[in-house]
Amino acid sequence: MRAVIVDSAIYRDGRRTEGPSDLSDALAEARATGDAFLWIGLYEPTEKEFDHVSAEFALHPLAVEDALNAHQRPKLEVYDDSLFAVLKPVVYDQKSGTVTTGELMVFIGDSFVVTVRHGEGSPLHAVRVRLEADPKVLKHGPTAVLYAISDAVVDHYIDVAAELQVDLEELETEVFAPVGRGARNSAERIYTFKRQVLEFRRAAAPLSAPMARLASAAVPFVHEHSQPFFRDVNDHLMRANEQVEGLDRLLSDVLSAHLAQMGVRQNDDLRKISAWAAMIAVPTMVAGIYGMNFDHMPELRWVWAYPAVLLLMAGAVWGLFRQFKRRGWL
Repeated sequence: MRAVIVDSAIYRDGRRTEGPSDLSDALAEARATGDAFLWIGLYEPTEKEFDHVSAEFALHPLAVEDALNAHQRPKLEVYDDSLFAVLKPVVYDQKSGTVTTGELMVFIGDSFVVTVRHGEGSPLHAVRVRLEADPKVLKHGPTAVLYAISDAVVDHYIDVAAELQVDLEELETEVFAPVGRGARNSAERIYTFKRQVLEFRRAAAPLSAPMARLASAAVPFVHEHSQPFFRDVNDHLMRANEQVEGLDRLLSDVLSAHLAQMGVRQNDDLRKISAWAAMIAVPTMVAGIYGMNFDHMPELRWVWAYPAVLLLMAGAVWGLFRQFKRRGWL
């Protein structure tokens, strides 16, 4: 268990105190005074490792199953002995241009908080440090932990959305730049970027319902006066979701504009090819006529016939070139 328990402590009146190493004794000590709670953090526990924790805290089997399987949508569920919340933190790597999501499960019950983390990018350590530095917030118990975790996850959504906006502006500049070496890969980059935005959207959008529930109604195991704080988190979440939807719409517009731009460029290329083919066709036609092996042809025996024909072909090609140039085909 020491390998999966990242941190464990009893918080009394908003201040950290080291309790017994045994979970049962630590929970009993936290419940004894009534103004303390136990917070343990786990990282990717196996089923066998989590069985001990779930037995000690009487966690619901369905919630335990969800906590072990790291492929859950953000949600909020209330059981008889605990509250179970799932959040999905996101991390954006600007170098590779990829969005990765983790999973964060939070169990809240009578004088205890159990957090289970899967993947990277979880803000739990920073949240714990910030809460321990602010006893006025932490003394509100497990509700303060749930609020701080939700606030940190949603605030990071806004940061990631801003980073995606910057990269999207760079991509937009590249798409509408003059034809260059990377023009052929623009469509691929747009599709890849759209995939990352979709991954972000899958993490942020489903969280709206749980946050709205916490912000508007009394929820068991949550402090009765906590709605304004969760309402603030929900407002930030709505802002993040609006940014993500805006990114998705703008990407669709950029993709449509890029495809239209490629069509225009293809039409220009076809016009240029047609113009050059027309200019080549004139000397080819003249050469083909005088290349026929007939005995009686006009000017065949004339001394200046050869330079005259060359001059005629050059003049015809020059005339066609001027016409195509004037019409913008070349």
